[in-house]
Amino acid sequence: MNDNEFNYESREKLEIQLGQQLNALISASHALNVRAAAKFDSSLQPAAFHIVRWLYSYGPTSAATLAESTAMDRSSVSRLVKQLESLGYVIKEASPHDGRGIVLSLTEDGEQRIMDALKEKESVFYERLSDWKDAELHDFIQMLRHFNGFNPR
Repeated sequence: MNDNEFNYESREKLEIQLGQQLNALISASHALNVRAAAKFDSSLQPAAFHIVRWLYSYGPTSAATLAESTAMDRSSVSRLVKQLESLGYVIKEASPHDGRGIVLSLTEDGEQRIMDALKEKESVFYERLSDWKDAELHDFIQMLRHFNGFNPR
């Protein structure tokens, strides 16, 4: 066995281990999202929570942009927004830039409920980091930024 073959096998094992850890993170995050969605409003589907979470993170937007950004079809977004609007979590207003357009945004109640729901979700991950040194946390953040394509070398 030459050095290249050994490195390839070793690299392949590392990539498999990385895949396992990413899968564990995605699974844990999904489970926490479902719990946070139930905390936000147990009568809603998690997809509605995804819309609320997006509006909280990025602010007011059109239904078309929301559908594209959340990878949902427009009819699903429309149905979910109507439900969120009827519950008092989302409001529709005329666009300040184009009086014909409609902008969706969270109500004060929607914002407060999403903040409460996300605090619980975040606390689980923050607890796992509580005994990390600042340098370890900094390095982890930088590696994630690089992995996610935000911090090219």
